[in-house]
Amino acid sequence: MAVQQAAGSDPYFPDHGDSRYRVHRYELALDYRPGPNRLAGSARINAIAGRSPLAEFMLNLSDFKIGRVRVDGRQAHYTHRGGKLRVRPAKPVRPGAAFTVEVHWSGNPKPVSSPWGGLGWEELEDGALVASQPIGAPSWYPCNDRPADKASYQISITTPSAYAVVAGGRLLTRTTKASTTTWVYEQAAPTSSYLVGLSIGKYQTVLLGDPGPGGVPQHGHIPAHLLPEFSRDFARQPQMMELFQELFGPYPFDEYAVVVTEEELDVPVEAQGLSLFGANHVDGARGWERLVAHELAHQWFGNSVSIADWRHIWLNEGFAKYAEWLWSERSGGRTAQQLATAAHRLLTSLPQDLRLADPGRKSMFDDRLYERGGLTVHAVRCAMGDEAFFRMLRGWAGLHRGGAVTTTTFTAHVNRFADEPLNGLFDAWVYGAELPSLPTVIPARPAHPPTNTGTVQP
Repeated sequence: MAVQQAAGSDPYFPDHGDSRYRVHRYELALDYRPGPNRLAGSARINAIAGRSPLAEFMLNLSDFKIGRVRVDGRQAHYTHRGGKLRVRPAKPVRPGAAFTVEVHWSGNPKPVSSPWGGLGWEELEDGALVASQPIGAPSWYPCNDRPADKASYQISITTPSAYAVVAGGRLLTRTTKASTTTWVYEQAAPTSSYLVGLSIGKYQTVLLGDPGPGGVPQHGHIPAHLLPEFSRDFARQPQMMELFQELFGPYPFDEYAVVVTEEELDVPVEAQGLSLFGANHVDGARGWERLVAHELAHQWFGNSVSIADWRHIWLNEGFAKYAEWLWSERSGGRTAQQLATAAHRLLTSLPQDLRLADPGRKSMFDDRLYERGGLTVHAVRCAMGDEAFFRMLRGWAGLHRGGAVTTTTFTAHVNRFADEPLNGLFDAWVYGAELPSLPTVIPARPAHPPTNTGTVQP
């Protein structure tokens, strides 16, 4: 596992995260009441100090009432304002030493304000969901909120028994006592704080396809009345999983779940091992199938292989966009070249002032970044040829599984697989603003696209 910790604070979100330590594991115990939207929680955070003595450190946490803060079992001094929980241990933590932080908090969770609206914990008409990218995680738990600081998670959530709880990871236990049920999930793989997904609602659970021995279990959690539409819209997800494992390498987590909420969402949201869709993304006509592919691809690109800081977000979104094109190409739809041509035509008509390598906070979710990111991956494929390109891609996902990377890491990786350095290509597509010409070497459509069939089982 290759993990590159970003030095210093994230340039786009300097108030989020603390680079003086890293977290190894979070153990969260939560009690949530949907009616009053009341959350009470305790966190046990196992961390490791950096190279300097740790006389104080910071966690990100929204405006909750703090009940207790301890470091290594001893009461710690703390201040809590502006989304920052500053903790001063009774004695400084030695350089490189492991330490444990315990935090108890309670209150009414609400989204974190951002340039893109509220992020994180969102109260629904009947339940709740978490959509944290990029800085919404502190809306519901204390964390070192930087994408490069990846940790394992165990999450225990107690809710009224009428509600189901879905989280990324493996469900360990579900225990009902009187009118409440406690759900315990384990996510063993290293996970960025913004990728800890959660949904609380009244869902019917179905199995997508038959994973078979050694396969990836895939479940859908949807309102019962949307099951007919869901059964068609997500029927080909098992074939996507097969294709992406062929092209990108083994699926990096234990299982994969999709949730469809009763309410509409502007866009689907991926979390680690979990993706959330709105009711508006289910139409019974596969009208949003490209997004099913996009969110699944993020499990490799963005979740398993994460970015060291938010300047490199094109590495997440460019690959997920290109996965949409690969699925279309391999399932009998438009080829990647046809989709690249359409994307290039669109970008030609738009301002050309965006640089993928550092788009700036204002433009990190600009549609142009997604399209140009996909085009850049396509340009690399055209320059390398399919055999070298897909060997490079599998190597990228395998070498950096569970880690955090930068644009420089990627360009160096590509050059190790290319017949000749592609520095000129990256200078134009990644570091330059003006849109380069559309690649002219057209990849051949694969001869054997996957089947169009798929099954959903209750």
